[in-house]
Formats: sequence, C-alpha cells, structure tokens
Amino acid sequence: MGEESFDVIIVGGGLAGCTAAYVLAKAGVEVVVVERGPFSGAKNMTGGRLYGHSLEKVIPGFACSAPVERRITKERLSFMTDESATTLDFSSEKLGEPVHASYSVLRSTFDRWLADQAENAGALFVNEIRVDELIVKDGCVCGIRAGEDRMRAHVVLLADGAVSLLGQKLGMVPPLDPHKMAVSAKEVIQLDEGTVSDRFGCAQGEGCAWLFDGSCTDGHIGGGFLYTNTDSVSLGVVTTIGDIDRSDASVPEMLGRLERHPVVAPLIEGGTLREYTGRMILEGGVSAVPELVRDGVLIAGDAAGFGMNIGYCVRGMDFAIESGRLAAETILKARESDDYSAKTLSAYLELLNDSFVMRDLKFYRDFPSFMEKTRRMFTEYPALLEEVMLGMFCIDGSEPKKLSKKALTAARRVGIVNLMRDMRKGLGAL
Repeated sequence: MGEESFDVIIVGGGLAGCTAAYVLAKAGVEVVVVERGPFSGAKNMTGGRLYGHSLEKVIPGFACSAPVERRITKERLSFMTDESATTLDFSSEKLGEPVHASYSVLRSTFDRWLADQAENAGALFVNEIRVDELIVKDGCVCGIRAGEDRMRAHVVLLADGAVSLLGQKLGMVPPLDPHKMAVSAKEVIQLDEGTVSDRFGCAQGEGCAWLFDGSCTDGHIGGGFLYTNTDSVSLGVVTTIGDIDRSDASVPEMLGRLERHPVVAPLIEGGTLREYTGRMILEGGVSAVPELVRDGVLIAGDAAGFGMNIGYCVRGMDFAIESGRLAAETILKARESDDYSAKTLSAYLELLNDSFVMRDLKFYRDFPSFMEKTRRMFTEYPALLEEVMLGMFCIDGSEPKKLSKKALTAARRVGIVNLMRDMRKGLGAL
C-alpha cells in the first residue's frame, strides 16, 4: 500500500462503517473503509433483528432489495424453568407497517449488501487488513498504520466493533468493564421455509422474535433469543461477563440447555447446524458510552457503546446505522470549513443528543443496573409464574381454590415486599 491519502478513513466495515461510507461517497468524498475480514460481514455470523427506521432514512425502501430474511410480526417473551415456559405472545400486522417494520437478518449477507451499496456509491473497501495503530501528530489523528503501510486522512472514523482496541490505545475508550459487557453463543439451524412458517405460525415472509429469561442461562443475568429466518432459525444465549463466574455452566452449555428445553426442542427438531459462533456484546447502556470525539477522530456503532438490552427488546443495529449516518454528516460539515478539530467535530455529539440514539439510551439508563441487582428475575420469578400457571391449568379433581389465593401463595415464596419493591424498581427503570 505504501503511503496513500484520502479524505476519510473508516476502520471497520460493519453497519456503522458502511452507512457512513455510503453517505460520504454519495456526497463525493474520497473515503476508504479498512476491514479486517475478507469482506464486510465475514466476522458477523448468525443473525439478529434490524429495526428498519434508521436505514430507511439512508436508503428509502431498502427492504425491497436488501437480503432481509423475514418481517417480524410476532413477539414472544418467555420466563423459563427447566420444565416450563410462561410466555407472553403478541401478534400484530402493525408490527410490520413501514413506520414500525423490523426484520430478521443474517449479518454476513446483510453487511455485505450494505458494503456493496457504499462501494457502488464510490467508497473504496480494503479488506483483510488489520489496523495496528492510529497515526497521531501534534495530538491530532491523521491516519492509520497497518503493518509497514500507512494511510493518511483528514479524519478517521472508528467503527471497529464492541472491543475497540484502537479507541483504547487513544485513551478514548476505557478498559472493558465486565459488568457492561456480555458474551454470547449463537447458531443458525437450517430447516426449510415451510417448516419455519408452520412451526411459528407465520405467513410467508413474516417472522417471529422470541426472547427467553430464566433457566436457559442457569439463572444468571442474561437470556436467550430466537429469530426466524427464511429457511433457518438463529438461536443463542447471552450473559454478562461479570456474572459468568457465578455459574457452573459455560456459555456453550447454556446454549445446549436452551436447545434441549421442552419448548424449544420441537421447534428446531430435524434441523442441521449451519453456523456457530461466539462474540462480545455491549449491554451497559448509556453508562458504557465512551469519549466519542477528539481532533481528527470520531467513534460510532458498537465501538461507541451504542447497545441496549431492556429484557423484552434488544437494540444495537439501528443505533449503529444512525450513528454512522450522523458521523458522516458531521464530517461533511467539517469539510466545508476544512476544520477537523474536536471543536468542529463535536457537532457529532449534538446530533447524537438530538437523535433517538442518546434519547433512548438515556431513557433506559437505569435498566442495566436493575437487572444486575434483581437476580430474582432469572431465578425465583420464572418459578413463581410456573406455580401460578400450574394452579390455573392443572385439573386433578382436588378441592378448588380461588385464583387470588393460589397467586398469593406463590408470591409469598418470593416475599410480597420483595415482589412489590422489584415491580416498582422495574417499572421505574422502564
């Protein structure tokens, strides 16, 4: 590579990096994306859920051409014991309306498609390159070094994932806090399109997002998830790193427990394993957001700590896309005055604060702490719900009892005061 110069260098070809590259390239900016994998999405195996509103701003009607799997029209949330699951099930066509639409996606194909859009707009992608360090001159970031090669730019955008080593080297991203990071084990199980639709009661092209709480993570902080793809399901578990040592089960063992659960096992029966991976995930909410701007550099996406899990909803992809777009708009504004100082680039912070990214992170800022301090959510409450449900639906000829009495008996096992306190704190955090 020698030494080359560009207007903008983006480190990382994920959703944030590709979105920023697309916006910049369309505006005529000379931008290069440096990606460690052989292609964008190569490191993002398995699947997840994309809330479409953020990408819709960048590429209107993207779902008509993008490789989305299914439009989510069913939401399920289960509280599990080893033998049962108490499930909240919600289905509505409104979930699939354009303003609310979300999609299951397989990141390896979806990220590659988004990179193609940026490349077609004029962005240059350099793959299979690991950036070793940032070039800093007089306190200003002005390029990158990869091996013996150097690339210079007016500004560098770091979109290098949840563990931003480059951000840490600059001192912008603090050392990882195990209580703000989670680790997951995920897999894609191949079925066929008709089987997926039948087992989840979905029409063609429509799908289900299902979250699990309780025994699947051995009663520790975290949970399971399942997303229906066109002809497969994405299944996984996630638990905070700080909580792993409290469990005798490893994360892969937790995934195996979820696979074997009597509610889940029939849904994946006969399927074949297509992909299996593990990765780190940000779950610290707004408290995990690091310093985002310095002279010549911005941070976006997972590297910026933009991730959130509030139990019934997991966010990250829409945050990454929006932050990539806003970073690009900031760079375009700075380009007008040819000033890439932290003072000028701090407009990025204003845009973020006015966007749903920081608004939502701040709104739910207390929920990660609530989950960490309320372990009954993963142990006693699933068992309480199981007892109430058995009392409602098990008919054996014994003397009937009022439902209120059955529920009160179950609640006393947890403690009425504990139950009321947790309900108040939980509702307050939401």
